[in-house]
Amino acid sequence: MAYVAVSALSQAGMVRAHNEDSLVIGPWTLCGTETESPQTLLFPLGTPLVVAVADGLGGHPGGEVASALVVRRLAKVGPLLNDETAVRAVVDACNEAVYSAAADNPKLIMMGTTIAGVVVLSEEILTFNVGDSRVFEVTGGLRQTSVDDSPPLAPGERTTSVVTQTLGGSSEYTAVEAHVSSRPLALGDRYLVCSDGLTDPVPDKEIDDVLRLHDGGKAAFELWKAAMDAGGPDNITIALVRVADEVE
Repeated sequence: MAYVAVSALSQAGMVRAHNEDSLVIGPWTLCGTETESPQTLLFPLGTPLVVAVADGLGGHPGGEVASALVVRRLAKVGPLLNDETAVRAVVDACNEAVYSAAADNPKLIMMGTTIAGVVVLSEEILTFNVGDSRVFEVTGGLRQTSVDDSPPLAPGERTTSVVTQTLGGSSEYTAVEAHVSSRPLALGDRYLVCSDGLTDPVPDKEIDDVLRLHDGGKAAFELWKAAMDAGGPDNITIALVRVADEVE
């Protein structure tokens, strides 16, 4: 029987006072808390499995509320996400839910979050995102499959804190256009889902080097360590997805 192994951790980093990232892996969520070491979960390949990271907007109230709301909704409907249309619909519903929750509490006006993730199906994998959290295909070398919602980088600029599209994050409701794509799935395929707490301080080349050397929990730990060695300027959430024909 083929399995999907997901190794993940979420940590505040060295600068932020608390963790506004949230994570969903199938029915399991981690919201605004921290893991001291990577955790690995195993699932049989078949029923749609959603793995996603939501990064609450810093500088806005309630970032951790928005990110938690989104991953909990994804956990609830994850088994129903069997095609691109279903993924687009749930992202739209998550956006509406963030705005609705903010409207019900004046303290949460302008709260928002990014979202990036995958849905593992029996023969294909769906990638989706809104914002600048990222998804990478790792098999055969690092390749970004998500699409950053950010303006073009200036010459010599590697990253930017400007995000052009988020779930929530505005004083009035704004619709989003989720980036959704699909590709065939094969045994041995690996994917990385992460917040920009990893990709902002750690260059793609260094991430690729780590993933060529390590897998599973060890890879998640080494990626987290690289972000911390680079100053840990933001919350760091990492989920590594691997499809295998046996449990290791």
